[in-house]
Amino acid sequence: MSIRLSIEALEVLDAIDREGSFSAAAESLHRVPSAITYTIRTLEDSLDIKLFDRSGHKARLTDAGNELLREGRHLLKAAGELECRVRRVATGVETDLSIAISDLLRLEPLYEIMTRFYAQGFGTRLRLLREVYGGTWDALISNRADIAIGAPGEGPPGGGYTTRLMGTVEFVFAVAPHHPLAQLPEPLSNQDIQQHRSVSAADSSRSLPPKTSGILDGQDTLSVPDIPSKALAQIKGLGVGYLPRGLAEYHAARGELLIRQVAEPKTDVVGYTAWRSNGGKAQQWLLQELMAIPLQDFLPGPT
Repeated sequence: MSIRLSIEALEVLDAIDREGSFSAAAESLHRVPSAITYTIRTLEDSLDIKLFDRSGHKARLTDAGNELLREGRHLLKAAGELECRVRRVATGVETDLSIAISDLLRLEPLYEIMTRFYAQGFGTRLRLLREVYGGTWDALISNRADIAIGAPGEGPPGGGYTTRLMGTVEFVFAVAPHHPLAQLPEPLSNQDIQQHRSVSAADSSRSLPPKTSGILDGQDTLSVPDIPSKALAQIKGLGVGYLPRGLAEYHAARGELLIRQVAEPKTDVVGYTAWRSNGGKAQQWLLQELMAIPLQDFLPGPT
């Protein structure tokens, strides 16, 4: 019997894995849950294997399902790239563009660019990804994004992309006014800091090894989704850590945080705009607009 795998079925399988459930996958694909269930059952019948173990409360991929998903993602990537290439050959304009932006940066300047972009009539669908730490590079390298904004530090090896320096982000150490570290004399030593929980924004990388920053050996850590969540956790006194200066100063002016001097401060983070080197007219237009905006405009802080 010949086996026929459709791109649609692989997209459904990928969505279930990414979103964590059939219902969430249906929502992300703008389809009804019954259609998702039907697609998976049809795929299982055509392959004569079980892709999901349904014995528990939550359906889990079988070993066969995991293998199909792993290899199927290569096919999805290839199909997406083929579609983009064909569109670019015909018109020079991309069908879709994905933009990954660091959680360190404000979205408002990008939204202003997107408003002007839609007025150009490219017909290109835009997708915006919010990434944490090395996740911005990861999105670019793994082809989840065509443009990365605020990618920190030097990019990973492998090539296929171009970079431009945006600038540097200064970090300061911040604690809640009622936190014990608010009462100690400055500069705070690593020994002082190590005794208290650190709040860390979890690296959103999927392919590249996740990284951490500003956490001392043996220090208890609370992991949160992004920088805004980290700032809120520190305001609540759940932990301490480094925040971009503008964001820390904003909350300090409101009496929600104190900026404390430390003996061994965190180094500034260098941010880059990076993009895939084979882009078309829509990407070129976006990049030209992005280059005209200084990093300072993207940084959170007092307005």
